[in-house]
Amino acid sequence: MEECSNSTENIFYISAFSISKTGQCLLFTAVLLMYLMAVLGNMTIAVLVRLVSQLHTPMYFFLSNLAITDVIYVSVTLPKLLSILLTQDHWMSFSACMTQVYFFSLSAACDILLLTSMSYDRYVAICKPLQYSLLMSKNVCISLALSPWLISLTNATINVLVTSLLSFCLTQKVDHFFCDQKLLYAITSSDATSRNILMLCQDVLLASFPFLLIMTSYVFIISTILKIHSSEGRLKAYSSCTSHLTTVILFYGPIIILYGKPESEGSKELDKLLTLLYTAVVPMLNPFVYSLRNKDILNAIKNIERKWNMISIE
Repeated sequence: MEECSNSTENIFYISAFSISKTGQCLLFTAVLLMYLMAVLGNMTIAVLVRLVSQLHTPMYFFLSNLAITDVIYVSVTLPKLLSILLTQDHWMSFSACMTQVYFFSLSAACDILLLTSMSYDRYVAICKPLQYSLLMSKNVCISLALSPWLISLTNATINVLVTSLLSFCLTQKVDHFFCDQKLLYAITSSDATSRNILMLCQDVLLASFPFLLIMTSYVFIISTILKIHSSEGRLKAYSSCTSHLTTVILFYGPIIILYGKPESEGSKELDKLLTLLYTAVVPMLNPFVYSLRNKDILNAIKNIERKWNMISIE
């Protein structure tokens, strides 16, 4: 019988995906492309917002923070998955697992809270346009961007502390492609009842409640848009919030399906695919969602290219 004790010598077997060799090659290629595109796209957004003065507005300030969060989001989970698919090394040390728990908790919560801040920005822009400069002052924007980071850092610290105190057998299998906190609670030899209650409270405060705030803001936004008499005015107001709403749907859609469907033994692979959607696909798509239909970002890219060409010629 294995000794089950809390120790940094514990190692975890990350099962990842149960697929054929061909499937692993295809998945490796897809995940690698998603990872590179997510990092490149989000870093481009963050740099553009920093360098281009036309993008120094509250909406793009929040977007640059979201981009940085998404880079952390993909970087904490996908490299290990790529390593497993390439080398078949499924083992992860206790410290590496706790690092994943910390940064995944941080980036997931920060993503949600930043999307909530962005929904408030869109609400003020459409429902209270005359008061926008007052309600979205520099200090307010800094507070709305800094608060998600501080709350998320605190939440992540709590999560990694309570998880690191659990006892595990020296080798444990985690049926996922990263160290998922919920699964760690399921395989521990300790009583995780209090930790599960804590996780439920966190889900309500840091996921459900922010989602309710976002949906409430869009009820007011849609109501205001419908009251606009000109079709051109309605279209302009609608287009100013479609990117954010699309990101919210892309992020929350897989999560709602994942936690709303009944659990079964045969659904674990589907659970992993749904998790891959909001941990890899959504961060990859966000830069495209915010740039393809956004003239400000497209013009900023063209301006940077023009300046770069001028420097090259000189």
